[in-house]
Formats: sequence, structure tokens, C-alpha cells
Amino acid sequence: MTRPRIGSLRAQLVILILGALAIAQAVSLWLFADERSLAVRAALGFEAAGRAANVVRLLEEAPPDLSASIVRAANSPLVRFDLAPAPSVTAPDHHHAAYIETRVRALLGDGFSRDIRVNLRETGVPLHPIPNLSPQMARMHQEMMRGRMQAVEMTLSIALAGGQWLNVATRFERPPLQWPLSSFLTFGLTAALILVAVFWFVMTRLTGPLRDLSRAAEDLGRGDAVDPLPVAGPEEVRDLTRAFNRMQERLTRFVADRTRILAAVSHDLRSPLTAMRFDAELVEDEETRESLIASIDEMQTMAEATLTFAEGLAGHEPSEVVDVRDWLETLADDKVTPFALTGGPSMTVRIRPLALRRAVRNLAENAIRYGGSATVGWGRAGDDLVIEVTDHGPGIPEEELEEVFAPFHRLEASRSLETGGHGLGLAIARAIVRGHGGDIRLENRAEGGLKASIFIPLSEDAPINDERQRKET
Repeated sequence: MTRPRIGSLRAQLVILILGALAIAQAVSLWLFADERSLAVRAALGFEAAGRAANVVRLLEEAPPDLSASIVRAANSPLVRFDLAPAPSVTAPDHHHAAYIETRVRALLGDGFSRDIRVNLRETGVPLHPIPNLSPQMARMHQEMMRGRMQAVEMTLSIALAGGQWLNVATRFERPPLQWPLSSFLTFGLTAALILVAVFWFVMTRLTGPLRDLSRAAEDLGRGDAVDPLPVAGPEEVRDLTRAFNRMQERLTRFVADRTRILAAVSHDLRSPLTAMRFDAELVEDEETRESLIASIDEMQTMAEATLTFAEGLAGHEPSEVVDVRDWLETLADDKVTPFALTGGPSMTVRIRPLALRRAVRNLAENAIRYGGSATVGWGRAGDDLVIEVTDHGPGIPEEELEEVFAPFHRLEASRSLETGGHGLGLAIARAIVRGHGGDIRLENRAEGGLKASIFIPLSEDAPINDERQRKET
């Protein structure tokens, strides 16, 4: 199984899902911590309010000479009580501290007849050690709060029956964010389960059919026979697969029909040409007879070449992965078309060996015919294998570099088959190379002569063979 690349659909879906899960988990933890903080603050505030209500009852029910003792006994390191003729809260906070006021009134049970003022505010700075705490308690409190305490101060003023005010001052800390281990375990388990399900869906229902479609399109572009793809996956992928199958069927039928017509016309020309040659043999004038026979022979040769061209287009040779060096060395050793072979990198490529051999030979034959010799080399340009056939001839006029690929187009004006051929060599070579998904380009060399470059795409299942190259160097 290939590793997902960062730009692949599979990898991007995995990253998207992990990112969404992480964000959702972080938001959930933050909301949980915030709710926990609010709950702790409310509990501490209610506790202070309850103590204040109890102190108010004691002060109003006990003799006045015991008031100072009651206040001293009610004081604690976190809550301070004080009797004063005036309230310490001059600007009540009826919005954020309303629940404290409601709590005190409910505990006192006197409705809205008593003036109760509450102020609750957050200081926004870390607390210093809390006064009146022993060092051991202060250290335990600091460890519990993890050293990240935010001071929340509450001031409460309650009017007493005798005209005095009970002022209550307390402060507590907002608890820090908690990241419990169970939350991380829950996140990991949830992410793993979702990723397994998504990975299975992506592999089997989405990227699997898309990968098969990409491979089939590549094979079709190389001229290989491709079976109709199974329709699977989401609705959009199924529609795409059906469209590809229809396109492949139409293209195959169109090419087959055109090739069949071309082959049939070339084949059927044989009979009338044979009859014409027989009739030409009966002409008494020798000069006229030889001229007719030469023309008929040329027409018959062109028909044979057209038939060969059509057969090459209709070829169904299976493609295979070959080592470029070995394949070209075998082609050079058979001596059918002698050419010099130069070095090149060690690499493999998927081709139809017999068909591409014919294309290289046609280019080498043209180089020998017009340039006196042929030299073949190979290399890599981007994602393509490049096979170069060069000669030392006169080259081709720039305006003719593309026209020479037209069937029956010849630069040699004499029309002699010995010197100019029948004009199908380059057309056949380009048809074969384009059948591999590549192309042929011609260019005049600065030092003289012509260079014909064959470009063949390197498929993913035929990677460069770097191991052999390292051994040879």
C-alpha cells in the first residue's frame, strides 16, 4: 500500500477530520472548564452568603453587647465581617451578583424590605498569598490552584434592624483550566474509531474508484486495451465512471472504424492495381508500357504502405515494463537498422516494445537516408523518457518541421522510392508514440543535422532504476 501524500485526497481528509476533532475537543474542554469555574464561584459565593445571613440573624437576635464577639467569631481567613454605620458597597452590581442577593434574601426570609447590596468583580491579576492562612494551608491552596489563580472579590453590605450595616468581604480564585487524562483518552479513542471508519470509506468508496479511474485513463492514453470500470462509490464518482466508460467505448469504436476503413481501402486497391498491371503488360509501345508499370508499382507500394500503417494503428500488443538500456541495446544489435548507441541513465519504462521499436527504426532509417548515419541516446526530462535520434545531414527547413509528419509528405522532390521513400515513416512513428501517450519533436541542431526526440511518459509502476545506476558507477 502506498503512503498517502500530503496533497492526496486521502491525506487531506484525514488532516481535516483530525483538525475538526481537535478543535471540537478543545472547545468542549474549554466549555467544561468554564462551567466548572462558574460552579465553583457560585458555590463559594453561596457559602459566603449563607454565613452572612446566619451572622445577621445572630446580631439581630442576640443582645447588643455580644455583637462584637459574634463578628469576631464569624471571621475567617477567607471571609471578613465588620459592623459599620455605613455600607461599604456604594455601587451595587445587580447584574452579575443578583444570585448572591437573591440567596441572602431567601435565607433571611424578609423579601425586599431589607437593603442588601452586593458587588462582585474579578481583579484580573494573580492573587498574592492569602492573608491569615498558615504557611501549610497557603502552600496546599497554591498547589491546588496550580499556581494560576485569578482573584474574584465579593463585597456584601446588609442593613441591620438597628440602623447599622454588616459589611462582608471575601475573595476566592477562579480555578485554572483542567485537562484530565480521561479527556485525552476519550479524544484518542474517538479519533481512532472515526479515522478507521473514514479511512475504510475513503479507501473503498472514494479514493479506490478514483485511483482505478486515473489508472484506466493513463492506460487508455497509452493505447492499452482497458476493460470497462466497475461502477462503485458515491453518486458523483459513479457518474464519473459511467462517463469514462462511455467515452472509452466511443473512442475505441471511432478509432477502430477509421482504421478498418483505411485498411479495407488499401486492401481492396490490390485487385484493381493487379489488373491494371496485367493490362499494362499488353501495351505494345515499350516506353509507354514501362511508364505505366512504374506508376502502377508506385501506387501498389503506397497501398501496401497504407495497409501497413493501418495495421500499426490497429495493433493490440500488450504493454510491459522494460529496461531502456537493454531494450535499445537489443535493437542496435539486430543490425536491421544500424545506428550508434550512446550512453544514458539506467531506467525502466512501460511501453509496447515491438511497436516502439518500429518507431525508433523509422527515425533511424530517415537519419541514415538523409544524414548518412544515426546516433541514438536516451535520458529523462521531467516525468518523460526521452529517446533522441540525431544525424549530421542538412536538416529540415523550419517551416517543414511539422508538415513532414503528414502521411505521404516527402521532402525529396524526385518521388523516387529509393531516395525518398513513400512518406509514411514519420507518420507511423508519431502515431505509435502518441499511442503511448507521448509525442515526437524535430529540431535542427546548431552544429548541423537533425534531432528527433521521442517523449514517453514514465508511469508510476515503472520507476527509475537508481540501484542499477549506482552499481554501474
